Amino acid sequence: MARIALDPPRTLLNRVLAALSRRRYGAVLEPLAAVGHNARVATTYCALEAGAARWRRLDPTLSALAVMASAVQIGCTWCVDFGYWESEHGDVDPRKLHDVPAWRDSDAYTPVERRVLELAEAATATPPAVTDELAASLLDDLGEAAFVELTALVALENLRSRVNAALGLSSQGFSDRCAVPPAGGLRVAATAGRLAG
Repeated sequence: MARIALDPPRTLLNRVLAALSRRRYGAVLEPLAAVGHNARVATTYCALEAGAARWRRLDPTLSALAVMASAVQIGCTWCVDFGYWESEHGDVDPRKLHDVPAWRDSDAYTPVERRVLELAEAATATPPAVTDELAASLLDDLGEAAFVELTALVALENLRSRVNAALGLSSQGFSDRCAVPPAGGLRVAATAGRLAG
């Protein structure tokens, strides 16, 4: 249950953002509604997301895995739900997304993907636990520009997931619209239950 009303003041900014959200996603994103109670926070959030949407140095599958691993680590069921939906629309292998909560036991990942997942978890830990060896390996794998993007993306997902979790936002049902295979991965409902438990 959300800890803040999801009906922010009907300001021009909130009406425009709600309309854009409905057009792009088919619904008003609950995090957008929640931050709509503070116009400066909403504006900064949107500017940050618009800037991050133009980051293109990191492979889309690696980006999706890093975001999902951070969301799972924090326990943000809203981000896990939306992440499945968004990544499936980006042609990311659904099995890779579904196996993120148990990535160490899955055979779905390449060695580079495993290092990305490891970095996402390590950078999300409090305090961060990224080792010099892991960073050096990923610098070799990705190059400097993509490595910087990866670490910034993990930090951005930490912001999203921590705000959403603190505000009590949970799954909004985006993953229900995905063509999720019946076997070979974890469903969002199971993942959400695991995160909540």
